[in-house]
Amino acid sequence: MAIVKVRNTGEVISGEENVKQFFDQFDVLYEHWDVEKLSEDLRGNCKINDSQKEEVLQVFDTDIRSLAERRGYKNWDVVVLNDQTPDLEAILKKFEKVHTHTEDEVRAITAGSGTFIIKGDEQTGYFDVDLTAGDVISVPENTPHFFTLSDERQVVAVRLFIDQTGWVAHPYEEVEQR
Repeated sequence: MAIVKVRNTGEVISGEENVKQFFDQFDVLYEHWDVEKLSEDLRGNCKINDSQKEEVLQVFDTDIRSLAERRGYKNWDVVVLNDQTPDLEAILKKFEKVHTHTEDEVRAITAGSGTFIIKGDEQTGYFDVDLTAGDVISVPENTPHFFTLSDERQVVAVRLFIDQTGWVAHPYEEVEQR
């Protein structure tokens, strides 16, 4: 289950309902999918091939289509990051810069783990969202955020898009209030 850590206050929020309630104020969607539906060879496996990616999509087809219908997503795929990913360090450096998108950034973690760092309102500031297998998050369009892997440095995630070709990270820079 997702765990939220509010940087300004040190508050830690856990439990599905508490996390959902916290996210509601920022229009962040959170769900939890049942990873036990995956075959045993896929559970916890972050080194999957293309046919196994297709299997992940088939297993979660109903969940994916339900989310897509509710939120207007048209395309989806599976991303795999691990120590065998070419140029992993360069990819992570790109992810670890605060940015926005002109559509939601959606991830359904099916294996491994990672952290989204999301900018809330002025009072809340940034908060970290630690995600593990089964966690689904949708960071709203134009919301400053970035993603990083956890210490295990591996993840498998379903990504959903409205327009996959238009999903571009736009750098975000804090503007100091005077």
